[in-house]
Amino acid sequence: MKEQLKSIEERACQELEKVSDMKLLDEIRVRFLGKKGEVTAILKQMGKLSAEERPVIGQLANKVRENIEEAISAKQQSLKSALVEQKLKSETVDVTMPGREVKLGRPHPLNAVLAEVESVFLGMGFDIVEGPEVETDHYCFEALNMPKHHPARDTQDTFYINENVLLRTQTSSVQIRTMEKMKPPIRIISPGRVYRSDAVDATHSPLFHQIEGLVVDKGVTMADLKGTLELLMKRLYGDEAKIRLRPHHFPYTEPSAEVDLMCFNCHGKGCSMCKQEGYVELLGSGMVHPKVLADCGIDPEIYSGFAFGIGLERITMGRYNINDMRLLYENDMRFLEQF
Repeated sequence: MKEQLKSIEERACQELEKVSDMKLLDEIRVRFLGKKGEVTAILKQMGKLSAEERPVIGQLANKVRENIEEAISAKQQSLKSALVEQKLKSETVDVTMPGREVKLGRPHPLNAVLAEVESVFLGMGFDIVEGPEVETDHYCFEALNMPKHHPARDTQDTFYINENVLLRTQTSSVQIRTMEKMKPPIRIISPGRVYRSDAVDATHSPLFHQIEGLVVDKGVTMADLKGTLELLMKRLYGDEAKIRLRPHHFPYTEPSAEVDLMCFNCHGKGCSMCKQEGYVELLGSGMVHPKVLADCGIDPEIYSGFAFGIGLERITMGRYNINDMRLLYENDMRFLEQF
């Protein structure tokens, strides 16, 4: 048995020298030291030995087992080290190479201009108020002095969910909700999406964005309205920007005015862009109708106010000299990367 044990140890060491992966190493461990391994098989024959031989062979068998275990452990550490070294070589990074360019996102032109507009009004002490896009007929029309079958509704044809629920045509509904909840002084703008059943073309869309403003306080006049809008236009288009007010009619303001911006292409001289008028129609505005104030619980004998509504797409197109509204919705990166 001594010769068998020595032979087992020699063969185990020889095979361990040739091992190159963990799987083969485990196979060798099982073959020599497992429950049915060669060393175990020798130990099972100890009963055939004499009392004098058993301690000698037992001690030798334990020594052989110990030597093989140490050799396996040493080989295991060697294979792990080699694996780590190989991985480090394959994953080497050249720190002198330039890094990959990280593309950063940027605001959409509509969001960029909206942020500018909000910044201007926040600087003037206005609050930003939002409201529901799915509105009732009351807040969208009736509270704005447009009862059912009023002809002014025809210009704001929209998408009805049922007879009294619709997608809002303007964010004026937010102004009504605000006046019902707050007492003057009130200074707000209400940006948001609005809907009208318009055909899609270069200047129209069934979905667009509006920014409406409202001021209600004692002694508010048209001069305050004009000064507010002039400041906004100068901040957006530069100090040379000029506006003009033209008489108009809106059911919810009295007096009412259309506000035009001097054409940024011809500077008031007249060109094809402004249809030779020198000015481009920009927004509607006026003094809040006394009936609208009274219906919201505000005494029109004490308070007055002005309101206006600006199309975000329209001022964005003017801000960046864009000639087709559809470009703002198509998500074409060749277009958006210019801003």
